[in-house]
Amino acid sequence: MPTPYDDTYTESQVIMTAVKIIAPFTLTYGLFMTFHGGDAPGGGFQGGTIVGVTILMLAFAFGIEPTRQWLRNSLLVGLVTGGVVIFGAIGFAMVALGGNFLEFYQLKEVFHIKPKWGLEAVEIAGISLIVAGTMITLFFAMASGFAPDRPSGTGGTSMAESTADERRESADTEVSDDD
Repeated sequence: MPTPYDDTYTESQVIMTAVKIIAPFTLTYGLFMTFHGGDAPGGGFQGGTIVGVTILMLAFAFGIEPTRQWLRNSLLVGLVTGGVVIFGAIGFAMVALGGNFLEFYQLKEVFHIKPKWGLEAVEIAGISLIVAGTMITLFFAMASGFAPDRPSGTGGTSMAESTADERRESADTEVSDDD
C-alpha cells in the first residue's frame, strides 16, 4: 500500500544555486540590521528574523534533515537560552547598579558611558539570539510534521494502527456542505 504522504526531498539545481548566491547577502543584511538597529531602522528582532530565515532558506534548498543535523537541538537551545540569560543579566545588572530593570542611564552615572551601549548589548547579544533560535526551532518542529507510524499526539491513533474496516468506513462517509 502506498504511503498517504510524500516526504521525499527533490534536489533542484536552480534552487540550490540561487540559495548559494542569495544566502550570503541575506545573512549579511540580517547582521547589518542587528548591529545598526540602534542608529537606523532595524534591531535585534528584525536582524534575528532575517538570520533565521537564511537558515530556513538553506534547509529548503539542501534538505531539512541535513540542516537539522548541522544545527543540533543543543545548539538551538543554547542560542535561545544564552539570549535569555544575557537579556536578564543586563537587566539585573542595571538593578544592581541602583536603577530599574533595563534602565540604561545607570551606565552613564556609574561607568560614564552612553546608555546606548546597554541597549545595543541587549539587542545584539540578547534579542537577536532569542529570535533567530526560536524561528529555526519552530521551523524544525513544524517540519517534523505528522507521520503515519507515529501517534498524532491528540489522542487519536495513527494510520498504521487503524484497521482496514475503519479506513473503508471513513472513506465511505460523506461530508455535506449543508452542515
